[in-house]
Amino acid sequence: MTRRELDAAGITDPVLRADYAQCRRLNARHGKTYFLATRLLPLEHRSAVHALYGFARWADDIVDDLDPHRTPGERDRLLSRLESDLANGLPAGGGDEPVVRAVADTAARYGIEHALFADFLSSMRADLTVTDYPTYADLQGYVHGSAAVIGLQMLPVLGTVVPREEAAPYAAALGVAFQLTNFLRDVGEDLDRGRVYLPGDLLAEHGVDRPLLEWSRRTGRSDPRIRAAFVAAEAMTRGMYRAAEPGIAMLDPRVRPCIRTAFVLYGGILDAIAAEDYTVLHRRAVVSRRRRAATAAGGVLGVARARWAARGPRRTAAADGGVTRWKEPVR
Repeated sequence: MTRRELDAAGITDPVLRADYAQCRRLNARHGKTYFLATRLLPLEHRSAVHALYGFARWADDIVDDLDPHRTPGERDRLLSRLESDLANGLPAGGGDEPVVRAVADTAARYGIEHALFADFLSSMRADLTVTDYPTYADLQGYVHGSAAVIGLQMLPVLGTVVPREEAAPYAAALGVAFQLTNFLRDVGEDLDRGRVYLPGDLLAEHGVDRPLLEWSRRTGRSDPRIRAAFVAAEAMTRGMYRAAEPGIAMLDPRVRPCIRTAFVLYGGILDAIAAEDYTVLHRRAVVSRRRRAATAAGGVLGVARARWAARGPRRTAAADGGVTRWKEPVR
């Protein structure tokens, strides 16, 4: 499948093909929900999405490495090296790391703004020193770089049926919705890394602070105040999904099944958290294989419908703002 994806994308250079293949492996290994949805994309789009994910995962692994022998200074040096490699690689279309070469090629192919990558790395750097966010306003600055820009990077790859700037706020919101879902699902693991991503004002509103979270994590015991705070965090996250959902209809019809599948699967993580009574400090909530399979099957049906519909009108790409226009076929 890797070869078919690369061929469809027009990636012919052997070194670059290997770079993209490595990004695909990173996606398959670490982004199971995301990777499943990606397989619903048209073949020619998949390699670019793998490159974006692979680069983000590479940076994230640097700052989230739990190896006790790796000091904060070493993580800082590794991240600085990646920042330098990207800063040099984006304009030149190259880089030292395979993930940088692949993402630089993707950025050039799709005209992705370089500033989006700088914003992403700025948030990754914050993870080296920032351990909590007192207010949701404080958290918004972080999630812009860690999540909203991911949606904005994806938008040129996916294509839109409206001017790209019209779809951009929805793409950013969906990236944030996925990130907020991860924050709630991974609250225990993040606490082990010394971080709390749930905003402090939301926690305080329910009488929760870091020591209470650490006590619950350490002892395995629950507390009604923690449950109430997590219920509120879930409600906040679902609000972001509602804000993002209208943007799916603004995408190229061929990619909508993929994004709808990701939307449903990530929302399903919230359902799993609620079904397990918000015990995320003690166990990681996951969407069952049966539900993932059923959702993916629905996505496959959506892909088939989109392909069938595409046989009617002739699709032509316009240069203005990444809009895809549709014309009736000549009869």
